[in-house]
Amino acid sequence: MPFSPNYTITVAIAQNLVAIETGKKQFESIPMNAMLLSSLRKSARLASTHYSTQIEGNRLTMEQVTDVVSKKAEGFPGRERDEKEVVNYYKALEYLETKNNKPLTETTIQTIHGWVLSGRKSASAYREGQNVIKDGLSGAIVYMPPEASEVSGLMKALVSWIDISLKKGKIPVPIIAALAHYQFASIHPYYDGNGRTARLITNYILHYGGYGLKGIYSLEAYYAKNLQGYYDALAVDDIPNYYMGRAEADLTNFLEYFMKGMAISFTNIVASSKENSSPSLQDNSKTLRELSAKQRMALDLFVNQKEITNTDLAQHLGISKRSAATLLKKWLENEFLIIGNPSNRARSYRLNHKWEQLF
Repeated sequence: MPFSPNYTITVAIAQNLVAIETGKKQFESIPMNAMLLSSLRKSARLASTHYSTQIEGNRLTMEQVTDVVSKKAEGFPGRERDEKEVVNYYKALEYLETKNNKPLTETTIQTIHGWVLSGRKSASAYREGQNVIKDGLSGAIVYMPPEASEVSGLMKALVSWIDISLKKGKIPVPIIAALAHYQFASIHPYYDGNGRTARLITNYILHYGGYGLKGIYSLEAYYAKNLQGYYDALAVDDIPNYYMGRAEADLTNFLEYFMKGMAISFTNIVASSKENSSPSLQDNSKTLRELSAKQRMALDLFVNQKEITNTDLAQHLGISKRSAATLLKKWLENEFLIIGNPSNRARSYRLNHKWEQLF
């Protein structure tokens, strides 16, 4: 059951693809140093977390999301589930940043879903029974996904199509990401967390394909602010059952919605980046590209402190202390870090001079 999407490249889609490419090139010419990049990336992660969970009914405000993620608040009574959703989504975004330089696999998708639901790096098995999507007000069934027995085959076909399409390079990356979003939502491989996982997979593909803009934009904000349009585009002529034409449906309308949102997001981030940057700002972009994804994430820790510990790194990357110790040893060997405090009990690490200059 290969995935063979049906769509047409309309004038609107073509124009927005051009706008996306223009925005991408403009963004790449904007001077960025480590501190500015860290600030913009954190703001984007918070926005993505807030809007993606809000789409699913999360009641926390942007300010509350920021407090929960940064642990500035002890909690919001009656909002415990909302808090958990927010923390888990933020962790999933951080996980993506360490993985999106590798091709997307089923295991990666299952692990993304594991982060979304449990907040842990654990691959989730696909559903074993039927699930349905119901209208929030009437309770009426609005969509019935494929049977559980077909989920594994459909997911394998989707991942294979994504991989082959990216390697061939004949289909624009934004279109691949959009179609993957649609098909994952159509398959609905889990009982819960499908929407959040679909949006994360979309981000993964865009980053892997070179459209990540260094992780400082949020497509989720566009979805949330144009929510009815998002639902209408995904509904595709209100086809209520996967077996009643959804698999063969014309996805042109969804692509038009998606490309418009991506073009708007790219235009906005270019304007925002120019506003925060300046011609006199030392551009560290080329130097930052020498670092791995985990090293770039670790730089965020040094924005407000000179030295970090094993515990700091483990908590920041969402990994075990043993894994953090392995990374720290490796980073000492390749001279990314140097020892700050050499004592065994209070050992700390700081950036080597080359990287400390970024701040």
